[in-house]
Amino acid sequence: MTSAELETRGWHLSFERMVWLSLSLLLVLVPHAPRMPAWISVLFLVLAGWRLYAVKTGKPLPHRYIMGAVVLATLAGVYLSYGTLTGRDAGVAMLAVLAGMKIAESRVLRDAYVVVFLGFFLVVTNFLYSESIPTGLYMLVVVAVLIGSLVAISTEPSALVPQRQLRLAAVILLQAVPVMLVAFLLFPRISGPLWGLPKDAFSARSGLSNTMTPGDISGLSLSDEVAFRVRFDGEIPDNRELYWRGPVLWKTDGRTWTAGESFRRSKPIDFARRGSPVDYVITIEPHQRRWLFALELPATIPRMATMSAEFELRSVKRVRNRMRYRVRSYTDYQIPWISRGELTEGLELAAGTHPRARELALKWRRELAHPRAIVEHALEYFRDQPFVYTLTPPLLTRDNVDEFLFETRQGFCENFASAFTVLMRAAGVPARVVTGYQGGELNELGNFLTVRQRDAHAWSEVWLGEVEGWVRVDPTGAVAPARIESGMEAAIPRTLGPGALNLQPSEPVRRAWRSLRHSLEALNNAWNEWVLGYGPERQRRLLNQFGIDATDFTRLAVWLIFCVLALLAGTSLLLSRRPRTRDPAIRAYRKFQNKLARAGLERAQGEGPLDFAKRVIRTRPDLALQVSRITDMYVSIRYAREGGDARILNRAVAAFGIQ
Repeated sequence: MTSAELETRGWHLSFERMVWLSLSLLLVLVPHAPRMPAWISVLFLVLAGWRLYAVKTGKPLPHRYIMGAVVLATLAGVYLSYGTLTGRDAGVAMLAVLAGMKIAESRVLRDAYVVVFLGFFLVVTNFLYSESIPTGLYMLVVVAVLIGSLVAISTEPSALVPQRQLRLAAVILLQAVPVMLVAFLLFPRISGPLWGLPKDAFSARSGLSNTMTPGDISGLSLSDEVAFRVRFDGEIPDNRELYWRGPVLWKTDGRTWTAGESFRRSKPIDFARRGSPVDYVITIEPHQRRWLFALELPATIPRMATMSAEFELRSVKRVRNRMRYRVRSYTDYQIPWISRGELTEGLELAAGTHPRARELALKWRRELAHPRAIVEHALEYFRDQPFVYTLTPPLLTRDNVDEFLFETRQGFCENFASAFTVLMRAAGVPARVVTGYQGGELNELGNFLTVRQRDAHAWSEVWLGEVEGWVRVDPTGAVAPARIESGMEAAIPRTLGPGALNLQPSEPVRRAWRSLRHSLEALNNAWNEWVLGYGPERQRRLLNQFGIDATDFTRLAVWLIFCVLALLAGTSLLLSRRPRTRDPAIRAYRKFQNKLARAGLERAQGEGPLDFAKRVIRTRPDLALQVSRITDMYVSIRYAREGGDARILNRAVAAFGIQ
């Protein structure tokens, strides 16, 4: 007899236990199913279904050579599907396959434990894809079912009542909550993940890049995905001032704009500041690039970031996790300097491109002497001509600027910014394209601003001499002022967004929808800030309020161990005071004893129920009928073969009264 068989003598894998194991793994793999090849999900269902059938019918396990061949075939299948056996996606697929294999070969208690522990590990893998509240709640349910499986494989088959197993699992989870909270608050936090993740754990995300081609930003503007959230220390600036600066683009080949090479600094760049500063904290979503966004114009540089000469903020590392940083900005400013290289680069155009736009710009230059006059005339041109602001402009197949300016005249912000910048350079006014976001949606419940991918925007900056310096010019505002003044929702067609329902802002349905969306946003923001964003800095600020130095890992570990042990001791003390049995007959009989004790008829230590009943009847003959009936029912339920109904006993005890 093997050690595993000696360990599990008297234990067998019943059908009910197999159902618990299969169901728990199935639930944990459901979120992974859309991310994996269909054949892996089908294989898992086949293996689990076959094992359930084998347990039900008593069929023997297949020969180990057969199982070995299946394992090799599935490994080959995973490799062919992913091109590797390592990494996040391939690794999760491998775990799913192995989970099905383990269920198929399970027969002893040790196998059952391995299946459950594999399920717990698969729970963690779900958070490699999503850390949202729904994912957390669903995984909490899955953990409860896994604990229920542990209870099921550790109890007698006759006690395998699903409601009882789940109730006991819920109690265990509730008992673990205090320890979980203490561990969450006191476990030493370090910057970055606790272990290295495979490269494909950071999949590409939508967002701005350091290039701009017609169609790039308009594609983003169909997305409601959150780019970042902003919490202001004071009053929120007007929507027209909410320009969130991102990559600055200098070079163009006639169609695509790209960023130039720029020297980066770790200290803020000086500029003329006017008015009061704006202080705020940004929580940016991971976008797998290094861009950080700040309100124009940033006067401080966040920790672990740099600033370019064009006031671009960039993280030292790629933004692969949600990141919080504090910035101070001035919305009224002046940049009164330009380098010789910028002056040259700000006038460059690709050779042989945009002949009609160049001709128009040269005409303006001959007629107008000052750069400011040229800028104003160009904006008047966009206002007077039949330009249309649209998310779905016609495809530009030849010269994209000339076609847009003189033929289609339909475009999105990148079309207007690109064409305006070309016109300025052709007229001898240095100009560059700035990309980022404009506006945002105020959440009144959480008092923060949500900036989404649909708020992505592009505008221009022109050099108007040392007196005015670099000046922001947004040609989109000349064509669609509602986009700048009221945000993207006011500018999108009615066939998109809430307008498709033909609902006005004052209608109750739209107000209710807006309130619900803001409530969910506020909840998500709190989750991001206090759970996902609970890093070293937030832990330090919180624990300092209680006199605990979060930077001393040794002392923090001592506090953690002390608090956990104190909680475990307190829980043990509370459990020791509770009745040791859940038998309904015993509970009912104890209520009966308590009623008699209050009348001075207390049961003696070691006194049996029949002897106790005789003594009570001798003392109180008036209670003989009730005492005899209750005692007989209790003895019958507890000791007789035929048993009895505890519910009848409970009703009799409830009706028993004593003066």
